[in-house]
Amino acid sequence: MLTRFADFDRSFDVLDDFRRQMDRMFGDLDDRWGGARFSPTQLSANGPRVNVFDTGAELLVTADVPGLTEKDVEITLHDGVLTLVGERKADAPEGYHVHRQERGGYRFKRSFALPAKVDPEKTAAVVKDGVLEVKIAKAAEARPRQIAVRAGQ
Repeated sequence: MLTRFADFDRSFDVLDDFRRQMDRMFGDLDDRWGGARFSPTQLSANGPRVNVFDTGAELLVTADVPGLTEKDVEITLHDGVLTLVGERKADAPEGYHVHRQERGGYRFKRSFALPAKVDPEKTAAVVKDGVLEVKIAKAAEARPRQIAVRAGQ
């Protein structure tokens, strides 16, 4: 049964790799022909790249959010689903005129069903150097327990 899930995960990895290669190919063509690469709405369709790690006592979620601050990101946790919402605006500073703008704004919204029951009261999030880090403590019943082994008599 577990091998089926591993095969399933590998299938998505292959598809994700294929999508990135296609994005790169069309981006190169757009660059060569002087076209616009992708619109902000297309960029936001995928959202940031995310990793979810299990340390035993807590879940650690990291997401790439370059150019965003703590004011630009919203995190919610409801019924075991973590939702990340963010927006980067592409407004020119006051008094400036835009001559070229390649770094557009974008929005994203990603939701994940967490793999274990968690304690939402023990959740903390930090944005540093373009990486969002969310630490979510597991509920007591979801944490691994050490079982002592005794010698038989």
